[in-house]
Amino acid sequence: MKRRVVITGLGAISPIGNSVEELWTSIEQGKCGIDTITHFDTTDYKVKLAAEVKNLDMEAYFPKRDLKFNDRFTQFARIASKQAILDSQLDLEQEDLEKMGVLIASGIGGIETIEKCQDTLNERGPSRVSPYFIPMSLINLASGSVAIDTGAKGYCSSVVSACAAGSNAIGDAFKRIQNGYEDIMIAGGSEASITPLAIAGFQSMRALHTGEDKNRASIPFDKNRSGFVMGEGAGILILEEYEHAKKRKAHIYAEIVGYGITCDAHHITAPCSDGKQGARAMELAMKDACIKPSDIQYINAHGTSTSLNDSTETKAVKEAFKEHAYNVMMSSTKSNTGHLLGASGAIEAIICCKALEHNLVPATIHYQEKDEQCDLDIVANENRHCDLTYVMSNSLGFGGHNVSLIFKKGENNDL
Repeated sequence: MKRRVVITGLGAISPIGNSVEELWTSIEQGKCGIDTITHFDTTDYKVKLAAEVKNLDMEAYFPKRDLKFNDRFTQFARIASKQAILDSQLDLEQEDLEKMGVLIASGIGGIETIEKCQDTLNERGPSRVSPYFIPMSLINLASGSVAIDTGAKGYCSSVVSACAAGSNAIGDAFKRIQNGYEDIMIAGGSEASITPLAIAGFQSMRALHTGEDKNRASIPFDKNRSGFVMGEGAGILILEEYEHAKKRKAHIYAEIVGYGITCDAHHITAPCSDGKQGARAMELAMKDACIKPSDIQYINAHGTSTSLNDSTETKAVKEAFKEHAYNVMMSSTKSNTGHLLGASGAIEAIICCKALEHNLVPATIHYQEKDEQCDLDIVANENRHCDLTYVMSNSLGFGGHNVSLIFKKGENNDL
């Protein structure tokens, strides 16, 4: 019999808050984390805006020396993981660490380190390139570093599926526990790609918004949407086998009950416009959860604010939910956070957990003009209070990746 899996700890570093409490308060208040890029000089760039992490005191979590030889994305992952472990109240000295694993995703990994070391190579020669260059740039070192921090000796890996990576990591970790391989998984995603090269690359693809009005930059499902806004940060969840969590009387934020994955097999960057594989991922997640479309009350959409993504995702929801599509609420919190690439699904999973806990559906903020191709209930501008039992989170990624996760209200919240 497959085991139940619950979420007992959360940690977040985001453009709208450097803790889960700050993140959720910002969602409740409709705060937007987008502003002028400060990480580098954008004089020669068309793109001027991003959703940067602000005022993060890294030394409050780790000594400066501990973080010095980590890329920014690994720093975020280690800090969010520490938050999540503390939140879960796990006593690691009492746990079987061979039954605890780590699965942290990233879309790009240590690109800041790659850029800086390339500059060093060009300006000062190969002998001056840091011996830490390789481990700092590797995507799997986020998971590896968190395993070292915690002593976790179970399954330790990383997921690299572009913007679907964070959701893939959570789903894969869910299956590891469900099938009995681990009892606890530290799972999520981390990204730090607001860098000169990354922004230039996405700008050349014409994927990024190039305006300078931060309130009209990331506007999912709006007719005037014109590209996504780069974000950064990390989201980490503690997934735990239900009986294990119950035995230690852990707070249960939510239960993860469904996971669906498909591939468009269509194009390296564009989603297939018929939305059929996106729909199938949702259908597979609902089948995995043993629920009907009418059981889902809210969808946290991938909703990137690009023309093709938002219309295709709308079409996919209609395909998967049939007559219920117009009854389900669907918003994109990328209107608040920007697009955190490989960390986006993890941050959005945290938002789903908090939505279930507080019976609050986040709004799609800064929405103005309706697009007939995006005609579902996108919870425009105002949060909604309603009883929630099942919510879905969707993520899509370059390469045609489609991922859907389903969360159920945690037992603690029914008391």
